[in-house]
Order: sequence, then C-alpha cells, then structure tokens
Amino acid sequence: MSSSDKVERLRQLREKAQEGGGLDRIEKQHALGKQTARERIELLLDEGSFEEFDMFVNHRCTKFGLDGKKIPGDGVVTGYGTIDGRLVYVFSHDFTVFGGSLSETFAEKVIKIMDMAAANGAPVIGLNDSGGARIQEGIESLAGYGEIFYRNVIYSGVVPQISVILGPCAGGAVYSPAITDFTIMVEKTSYMFVTGPKVVKAVTGEEVTVDQLGGAHIHATRSGVASIICKSEQDALMLVRKLVSYVPQNNMEDPVSCQCTDPADRAEAWLDEYVPDNPNKPYEMRKIIEAVVDGGEFLEIQRMFSPNIIVGFARMNGKPVGIVANQPSYLAGVLDNDASIKGARFVRFCDAFNIPLVTLVDVPGFMPGTKQEYGGIIRNGAKLLYAFAEATVPKVTLIVRKAYGGAYDVMSSKHLRSDVNYAWPSAEIAVMGPEGAVEIIFSRDLEKSPDAAAKKQELVEDYKEHFANPYSAAERGYVDDVIIPSTTRFRLIRALEMLAGKRQSLPARKHGNIPL
Repeated sequence: MSSSDKVERLRQLREKAQEGGGLDRIEKQHALGKQTARERIELLLDEGSFEEFDMFVNHRCTKFGLDGKKIPGDGVVTGYGTIDGRLVYVFSHDFTVFGGSLSETFAEKVIKIMDMAAANGAPVIGLNDSGGARIQEGIESLAGYGEIFYRNVIYSGVVPQISVILGPCAGGAVYSPAITDFTIMVEKTSYMFVTGPKVVKAVTGEEVTVDQLGGAHIHATRSGVASIICKSEQDALMLVRKLVSYVPQNNMEDPVSCQCTDPADRAEAWLDEYVPDNPNKPYEMRKIIEAVVDGGEFLEIQRMFSPNIIVGFARMNGKPVGIVANQPSYLAGVLDNDASIKGARFVRFCDAFNIPLVTLVDVPGFMPGTKQEYGGIIRNGAKLLYAFAEATVPKVTLIVRKAYGGAYDVMSSKHLRSDVNYAWPSAEIAVMGPEGAVEIIFSRDLEKSPDAAAKKQELVEDYKEHFANPYSAAERGYVDDVIIPSTTRFRLIRALEMLAGKRQSLPARKHGNIPL
C-alpha cells in the first residue's frame, strides 16, 4: 500500500469514527433536541482548537453479544482545546454509542484526560450524557468508575472540575458530577438519578416520573445538585465558557484579570437611602451587589436553591471575586440548613482557587424550629462557620443591616479572621433584635409596669441606641470603618487591592475535620 493510500485509509477511518453510533442514531439525537458529542465540543471550545485523543480505542468485552460490536471511540470523545485562549481538557459522552454507557476502555480515556489536566494545571470539563455502567462488562465498568471517582476526589481543589448534564444520567454517571465543583443542567433534556423510576417503583412502590425524580428543576430547587439550569444545550455550553473566565487554571495560580472600564470610584447616591428605615421591611440584596460590581454583571450560582443566601461570581476593578450575601427579601435572609451548606461549599471553592471573598451581611440569625434542629442546623451552620474560618484568601465583609447572634459571627466576622470589615450606618450588630432582647431582659419590669407598651418602646429605643448600631463594634475594632453607602464600590475595591498580596498559612495538618 502506497503512502497516499495509507493517508486515504486514515481519512476514511477518522470519518467512520466521527460518525459515532451511525447516522440514524445521530438523527435520533438531533430529534430530541440534543447535539452529538463532537458538536458539543465544537460549541464549547474556541474554533479549531480541539485536539482529540484515543479516537480509535475500542472495548475489550466479548460477553453478552458485544463481541464484534465495536465502534471506534467506544462512547466518549476526549481531548483538549482552549476557551478564550486558555487551555482546558474535555470529555464528551457519546449517547449514540451504547447509550453512552461506560466500559473499561471508556473509563481509561476519561482517566487519561483527568490525569493530564492535573499534571498540566488546567480545568477539566465533562459533558455527560450516559446511562451509567455498561452492564455487559460488570466489574470492569465498576472499576472504571471507581478510578474516575478517585481522581475527582484527589484533584478536587487542584484544578477546577465542571460537569454539564446533557441527557439522562444514572448510577455511576451522577456520582462523578456530584464530586465536581459545578453541575450545569438543561431544562427538559437532562436528568440525574441514582436509580430510575422503574427501579423506584419496584423497590418502594412509589410511582414517580422522570422529571419528578431527577429533572433539572428538581435538582435546582430541591436537592441543590444543580448549580445552574439553562434552557438549551447551547446556553449551557456558553455558560461554561463564562464560568471558566472567573476561575484560575489551577490552585497555584490567581484568577485572570481583565481590563475594567467601570470607574473604581463610581458612586451610587441612591444606596444612601436604599435600606428601609423599618428593620422588618425587606429589600433586594442583588441590587446592592449589581451596584458595586463591575458593570452590574453577576454570575449567580444555585439561584433557585435556598434563595435566602446568594452566592456567585463578579469582578471588581477587573479582578474576579466570590460574593456571599444574605437575601432579606426571602425568609428575611435567615440562615437555615440549606443556606449554610450552600454558602459553605461556595466559600471553600473560592478559597481553594485563590478567589477573594466579599460578604454582604443582613442576617437576623439561624432559623428556629424542630424541622431545622432535627435536620442538623447545629452541624450545618457550623459548616459555614468552618468554611469562613478556614479560608485564607482575602476576605472583605460589609454589614448592611442586621447581624444578630451567632449568625453575626458565622458571616465572615472579624473573629473568623475576615481582613477588612465595614458597616453601613444602618447596621445593627447585637445578640438579638431589640424587641426580643427587651422582652427577655426586662420581662418582670414590663409585667409590673402600668403602661407596658410605652415602657417597652422606651426600652427598645434605648437598646437600639446602645447596641443595635455599628458604633459599639467599631469602638472595639470589630468593624474597621462605618462607611457611606454610596462609596461602597470604591471602599471594597481599595480593600481588595490592599489585600492582593495576602499570604496566610494555617497550622500544619493532614486536613481538618469539617462537620459533614
């Protein structure tokens, strides 16, 4: 065979491999509103940047009718490319090949990519569309999943790991995304569950639809598994590109800065009167966030899950930051089990990847009641406390209004080694709200008073004067300054710039024991 014949044969083999499970299965994929594995990669990466590995890999199974049924690539497309010129590694499940099920060789391809990502210090992105382990391979496929899980764990906090769910994923195909840093789902086409509806009915007798069991909306609102949900695959892949722009390549690098056209000293006069005089009246915390970050651009994570706390990414003077904020317009911004877990996980991600934290506080305390206590509010609340205390990245905190009780401590207080702590004049820092405090401290006096209502109001105003303000904390240095709200953007940026060279180390240890 001549050289030109060999080249032509290679072209034919490559074309065959790129067809995946065949044109008919590709058409079925398109009919469901889904892209193929390679089409997804083309949308995700910079044009022409993808370099594929292991295109000709085949499974080794000879059991249960698989002998002779070999398709090049074996159900997953792997390789590397760039997003905005930055190196990333990617694997994309091919549902047209054996339903995207994982085999021993499939796993080896993914493992190679994960190892290369860690060795070269670049994010790894998984585009998931798989029914789980390939049943015909038995222990080999289970072993393959185990090797992937192990790498998800040991590379956690080393390189960013992002999962996109683009089809029905079950069993082992959902455990790996659960370990990664972010999981993005698509409405109506992506599903995640350990066992499907048929198994659920057989084992428990419960009848449930695919959407009710593991649809995108359920995981965005109830389980918290989904970081963000999108309306289409294209939206999801564009979102990954945006998310990558906020994070560094690895844990040894800082996030990438960009040129900022939004003046650092931009003042927002309306902030001076934004917080309601009535401490029980809600307001929208996102408006404050959007007012102080660059261009009002804020990428929120888990927006639909536990809305009483807000977490997400923004830039300040061109530099990425992680935002954590209580949301007064939902449950008064109280901390409950879900909010504590949501906040803690985000804080730990930012700390792992050198992303400074900006915390906006308006928290009346922890949610009371048996539901919360039985659900572990002591343990879960401690997770958020632990995360903030453990974080060594620059930490800047702004108390906007309420900061009551233990929740004051937990929300990145000076006592958890926040670097710079500011407060607005509207801040109320105390063990508890004025009315509740007065009822406890002066209960006997109020019972004896001929005009209990007037006496109580007098005591409440006195309590506010002495405790429910930012100045007592400022006198002790727990608040570094009480600032004019309209100058918040400038003050936060100045603080972050001052902290840019921060270096802090914790006592030597194998690892801490966060109260999981």
